[in-house]
Amino acid sequence: MMLTEMYRKKSVLISGVTKSVLGCPLVAQALIEGGVDCLADSRIENIKKMRAAGISSRFLLLRTALSLAKDTIEYCDVSLNSEIKTLKRLSYFAKLKQVQHDVIVMVELGDLREGVMPDDLIAFVGKLLLLPNLRLIGIGTNLSCLGGVTPDTLNMKRLSDLVRLLENEFSIDIPIVSGGNSANYNWFSLAKDIDRINQLRLGESILLGKNPVDRSTIEGLHTCAFQLFGEIIESKLKPSMPFGNLCENAYGETKKYSDQGSQKRLIVALGRQDVDTSGLSCGVGLNIIGSSSDHIVIEDVNSHYSVGDEVTFNLSYSALVSAMSSPYISKHYINKR
Repeated sequence: MMLTEMYRKKSVLISGVTKSVLGCPLVAQALIEGGVDCLADSRIENIKKMRAAGISSRFLLLRTALSLAKDTIEYCDVSLNSEIKTLKRLSYFAKLKQVQHDVIVMVELGDLREGVMPDDLIAFVGKLLLLPNLRLIGIGTNLSCLGGVTPDTLNMKRLSDLVRLLENEFSIDIPIVSGGNSANYNWFSLAKDIDRINQLRLGESILLGKNPVDRSTIEGLHTCAFQLFGEIIESKLKPSMPFGNLCENAYGETKKYSDQGSQKRLIVALGRQDVDTSGLSCGVGLNIIGSSSDHIVIEDVNSHYSVGDEVTFNLSYSALVSAMSSPYISKHYINKR
């Protein structure tokens, strides 16, 4: 709620992104109660799950595929698009069902993931406006996800300029300008004028309380709403240096080691098949040494843990996505209503 209220002070509405939690209805309901304007997901399967659970919201599809056009019309109110061929298929099924489907056109502003190149935008929108049963309600962009391009004053002004260009060219009103995702936090916090930007699509900053630009904690937010627990299956004193001839490990990595003497080492029954272990962190006195498919090896500096105990891990966004997607990790929710 703190984030939605902060953004709303400058008239920015928030789409709560549920893809990292696989469209969990409990999390979706919490987002709605926290003040998001709609729910957004990249997977039709997750949106179907939320609708089947009775979640009452508008649903925004973040990744629109030609092969899923029929389901997009069936289950989604709005979709992000950057291909005319896909829009034609959406138009066909929307007309067949006699419904109107809302469209946000994605614009490429440097991150080089999805988006129409700015110089092609007028021609693209001209074709879109001719398609029946589709309504252009906005333009948007995505930054920081692939190329690591930071949202800033220049690219946000560029997006605002482009919406004005389209409105003047076609004598239309485009109500939504979707400026990006959780990585827009710094730009928004420092900007005196956000121009036409009035929507953001937030996942990581809400769920993990983190700023994706540098993974710093956003003041006032919880960073441990999601935690992972793993059972200790071995606890022994071992050398810090492997002995024998060294080769690549199971993941093709060549490790370098320094001799730190004997260590109290724990093995936790989790591995890379369960979770992105590079995105895990644990408490004071516990140092993650490495991981294989099924094991995480940890140095227990204070020798506090024994076999059968559990280690608590905090998760990065990539670790959250992988853990929620893993069939081997049980999910339990507390404070359920």
